[in-house]
Amino acid sequence: MELPLVAASFTFLAVMMLGTALYVYLERKEVLGIWRRRAEGHKESLAEKNPSGNILDAAQAQLQAVLEWFAKWNQPSDAEETKATRRLLVTAGYRSSKALVFFVGSKLLLAVTMVVLFAMVPVKMLGFPSTTTLVFYYVCLAACGYYAPSVWLKRVIINRQDSLQRAIPDALDLMVVCVEAGLGLDQAIARVGQEVMQAHPVLGDELNILSQELRTGVQRQAALRNLARRTDLEEVRNLVAMLVQTDRFGTSIGQALRVHADSMRTTRRLKAEELAAKLPVKLLLPLIFFIFPSMFIVTIGPACIRMVRVLFPALTGR
Repeated sequence: MELPLVAASFTFLAVMMLGTALYVYLERKEVLGIWRRRAEGHKESLAEKNPSGNILDAAQAQLQAVLEWFAKWNQPSDAEETKATRRLLVTAGYRSSKALVFFVGSKLLLAVTMVVLFAMVPVKMLGFPSTTTLVFYYVCLAACGYYAPSVWLKRVIINRQDSLQRAIPDALDLMVVCVEAGLGLDQAIARVGQEVMQAHPVLGDELNILSQELRTGVQRQAALRNLARRTDLEEVRNLVAMLVQTDRFGTSIGQALRVHADSMRTTRRLKAEELAAKLPVKLLLPLIFFIFPSMFIVTIGPACIRMVRVLFPALTGR
């Protein structure tokens, strides 16, 4: 390693260590000053009691401002794209009014950050590539940084929908108990939302939002369709369609919920059996290319070596 690179590395480490030590010293000094003033009987505000919280809040505010600034340069091209992105964010559980702004800004921020970080890498470490190769690297890194939030968002949606699928049958059983105990559908939804919040927070959150919409005067059918639109899940859409038809025709809600819960449980069992049936096919390639060759080497390899050592001299006449 060359001497200038070593000197630059040690200088960077020294500056980082000195900066960290200075930050810790000033923070501890401020905390000691606050405790000294409290011991002397002075009153301080809540902001003075938690200086580290103020630093974190200030950093969060600065990050939000940066994301908003980048979002101005990365606005969606049309209203349909904006609605689709907002719908995906709601499905992922981000319902804040600024969620779209932060998401759009993070895409451009990550793209610029990836390009800047790659530009800081010395050209010597890359083997002095040509200008075309460098441009290709920059474009690839910018594209990865730009589309990384979208991939992350889809992953969050999949995990959230998987949690909902696992929680719906249990919630339906509780709803059946509540309805058969004499509660109305609105009260049963509110009660089940409170009960499943600890075990299944995702479904509990959705049911609490549904209960709040019903309390504020939204029609039951509209609130149920909003639930299906927020979750974007086939099981929830089927449940909403069943509840809407039950409410429209005046049939027994408890019986309908019981039948639907049994149907969903059967569907979940069939999906598990389908995954189990696919397992041998998925294991075929690893068995052929990785496990079987290793077993053959371990079992037949010593015998082959022994045969070569014994038969090869005999065949050659040595």
